[in-house]
Amino acid sequence: MVASGVIARPVRAFGGFFSMALDTFVAMGKPPFAWREFISQSWFVARVSIVPTLMLTIPYTVLLTFTFNILLTEFGAADFSGTGAALGTVRQIGPIVTVLVVAGAGATAMCADLGARTIREELDALRVMGVNPIQALVVPRVLAATLVSLALSATVILVGLAGAYFFCVYIQNVSPGAFAAGLTLIIGATDVIIALVKAALFGLSAGMIACYKGISVGGGPAGVGNAVNETVVFTFMALFAINIVATAVAVKVTM
Repeated sequence: MVASGVIARPVRAFGGFFSMALDTFVAMGKPPFAWREFISQSWFVARVSIVPTLMLTIPYTVLLTFTFNILLTEFGAADFSGTGAALGTVRQIGPIVTVLVVAGAGATAMCADLGARTIREELDALRVMGVNPIQALVVPRVLAATLVSLALSATVILVGLAGAYFFCVYIQNVSPGAFAAGLTLIIGATDVIIALVKAALFGLSAGMIACYKGISVGGGPAGVGNAVNETVVFTFMALFAINIVATAVAVKVTM
């Protein structure tokens, strides 16, 4: 009995998550849309994420560029430093740094907010009044996380390339023209589109997981804290799974 209960709990949670995800996708196409909640959540996630995202972007990009340039210098190909910076920033650093911050800042706040509403029985009150909590609360938050992830990913790519340019040109004495010429040697519009799609998928998954853990919380205030911790862990797990699949697809598409 104990073993069956241990197995049934994650299976039940997995089914509940996909049930909520299906309801969310269906509710996205139904009026009315909660524009005020969507704008409020988008501004909140962007506000708490923009500074940590930019602070993470520059060290990651500089470290990648510095390491890659050491190898290029050994081969006498330091002029291709722009190629390495573009490859790492567009394909990996942009989407991953974005979702790490969105998961650590925005998604946890969403989970805590919905969890507090759940234990105060506000969601039950909405259902009694004929308001669908999925449509009123979950859909705006999921779309806000997706939109902000897209915007932050684009910002990270631009800031990362600017930081790599400054480091390569002024610290490692690479020619500015050679750096700029190498940016588009391997990376093209297809790679940028794939990076933005990855960022959108990361933001969508982070929003979905945060909302599910928030509306399914139990056990009072302590349960809210546990749900927030689980949101971070599950979002990171989803990040790596999605990144592996998306990167494999991107390699096939761009080859």
